[in-house]
Amino acid sequence: MYSEKVMDHFNNPRNVGEIENASGVGTVGNAKCGDIMRMYLDIDENGIIQDVKFKTFGCGAAVATSSMATELVKGKTVKEALLVTNKAVMEALDGLPPVKVHCSLLAEEAIHAALWDYAEKNNIVIEGLEKPVNDIAEKEEDVSETY
Repeated sequence: MYSEKVMDHFNNPRNVGEIENASGVGTVGNAKCGDIMRMYLDIDENGIIQDVKFKTFGCGAAVATSSMATELVKGKTVKEALLVTNKAVMEALDGLPPVKVHCSLLAEEAIHAALWDYAEKNNIVIEGLEKPVNDIAEKEEDVSETY
């Protein structure tokens, strides 16, 4: 059901924890399944992500997508991190079962939420970055069923 990479990132998650005085922190959830993901970014004066950590409360796929997302943005510029999509996270994990695709969307939104926080703290605009949602169910189909 899950790829070897998903299982590896679930059993041995990378970059778990918090960053004190992080440059940006983003928290998103999914009201449908109860997953919550918080992403911490440490961004230097050149806009390079020097460190990234996460804390996730959720299923194995949520932990795996969080872990992979941190690997994909670490060492990247803010603009490069913005290009990390849920599809890129899924591809890097060799796929997810259809019922778990929302976990990759959670990872993408957590990155965007942390970048949004960074931009607000530094009074800058990151081209292409939209205000993140708190609940990714807002971006999924049939949102009315969530409430």
